[in-house]
Amino acid sequence: MSTTTHAIAAAAPGGPLAPATIERRDLRPGDVLIDVAYVGICHSDIHQVNQEWGTAIFPMVPGHEIAGVVAAVGADVTKYQVGDRVGVGCMVDSCGECEYCLAGTEQFCVKGAVLTYNAVGYDGEPTYGGYSRQIVVKDAFVCRIPEGIGLDVAAPLLCAGITTYSPLRQWGTGPGKKVAVVGLGGLGHLAVKLAVAMGAEVTVLSQSLKKQEDGLRLGAKSYFATGDPSTFDLLEHRFDLILNTVSSDLPIDSYLSLLRVGGAMVNVGAPPNPQSYNVFSLIAGNNVLAGSSIGGIAETQELLDFCAQHGLGAEIEKISADQINPAYERVANSDVRYRFVIDASTIGA
Repeated sequence: MSTTTHAIAAAAPGGPLAPATIERRDLRPGDVLIDVAYVGICHSDIHQVNQEWGTAIFPMVPGHEIAGVVAAVGADVTKYQVGDRVGVGCMVDSCGECEYCLAGTEQFCVKGAVLTYNAVGYDGEPTYGGYSRQIVVKDAFVCRIPEGIGLDVAAPLLCAGITTYSPLRQWGTGPGKKVAVVGLGGLGHLAVKLAVAMGAEVTVLSQSLKKQEDGLRLGAKSYFATGDPSTFDLLEHRFDLILNTVSSDLPIDSYLSLLRVGGAMVNVGAPPNPQSYNVFSLIAGNNVLAGSSIGGIAETQELLDFCAQHGLGAEIEKISADQINPAYERVANSDVRYRFVIDASTIGA
């Protein structure tokens, strides 16, 4: 048994997104049915629609930055009730039994976490994401969105937010720490907001100064253009943490030279080409070059609570369903400040 709902789907790799109807499973005892209110456009949606990250499943309904309201719950669900404000991020299932799931890091599930879209669930059925009017999700993979955050500005927190919050938290961001954020885009602008709220002194490193006013408005203390060769000399040994949010090739050694002794450069952006560095750039300062994925469900809930406490949300541009294809082009051209969010009520309207 299943329920039909309106969606926006890509029929083939690289093709345009268009109205479609999809089947959502009927509620199982542990499921939550969510009326989607808003869904963010993540750059990874574009990569996967274009099949740039390996063979993909089509038709594809992207979207893993989902905010909405509970419409119905399964018989065994006690955590949520109809009317609750909730969110869904990058995962919708995991084994729940391996060491990583038991530690609250379901993203590293040994059996393999089931992604919100472009994946196959443990039941053998393909998953479809949040570019739709409704979604059915196992209750353990649903987060509560506190009243202190609008659903529209909360949607991007479910991917972009947790992607930046997790490494900031892991690497000890707080008072007395100096943090550099590389790039001021969908990820970077949230990284600045979060690091500032954690009490760190934040610097933005961007190719140019065209977003300097925004960076300072968001709370950064300083802003430098990496296109200026003098920047790296000026900032040598300045930072405890560098969070790289961009997906372009970087001169890694130059950035490592900006770290204090014992500092770390953490990558959340995913450049398409292999990156290289001189190991002495690490050895000389006892430094770390690392990567970070999303967070687990408990950490995502922690992020949402933190954002409500500090009055934080994404900087968004709301669009209707018929604007998705132009929005994809604008994201590819870095022409958005700073996250497109689709009004899901316009899907199928």
